[in-house]
Amino acid sequence: MSEKLRILLTGFGPFPGAPYNPTQPLVARLTQLRRPALDDVAIASHIFPVTYGAVDRQLPEVLAKQKPDALLMFGLAARTSYLRIETRARNAVTMLWPDAANTRSSKRGIAGRADAMTFGPHTARLLRAARLTGIDARASRDAGAYLCNYLSWRAIEQVKAGGPQLAAFIHIPLLARSGAVRRKGAPRITLDELVDAGEAMLMEMVQLARKGRASLG
Repeated sequence: MSEKLRILLTGFGPFPGAPYNPTQPLVARLTQLRRPALDDVAIASHIFPVTYGAVDRQLPEVLAKQKPDALLMFGLAARTSYLRIETRARNAVTMLWPDAANTRSSKRGIAGRADAMTFGPHTARLLRAARLTGIDARASRDAGAYLCNYLSWRAIEQVKAGGPQLAAFIHIPLLARSGAVRRKGAPRITLDELVDAGEAMLMEMVQLARKGRASLG
């Protein structure tokens, strides 16, 4: 029997301005999924502290340990009301906002004068998969200049260096409470809706990684 396909899901912990990060329960729910289509898939998870140092240290460590075929990352975009499928990582980092360890970047770029790096054409398939669940999902060319963009950049570097075949980053909004009356301006997407969209994107990543592994074989 061939070795199981390996998928790594990641989220973030709390950070200044966001004492609760909904990527944590989302990743937990997705990791616990039991579906016939996932019988030959090993799903691992990792929650990053919201610090530049943790990303630089822990990303190579968890990739070396789990050896995933695909990496599906989630982050919180508290000011966005819809799901954002990031298509690229910009060579940008904010000098204004400190990370959770109160560390500020000393430079505006991540890697000299390098151009933005794209995740690849598979992001369009993730977008379609998410939309088919009925959720409001949109493509994004700007992952910000904080830890989500920073992790995206480092993940694409790992793909280019022969790590996972595929990587993707999904920004999620603040979540509405299940059963709560939806007031104007309040979060509209529930955790259950997000899990449905996350499952659809996970299944798409599994298919893509499976095809990629077959082409290598």
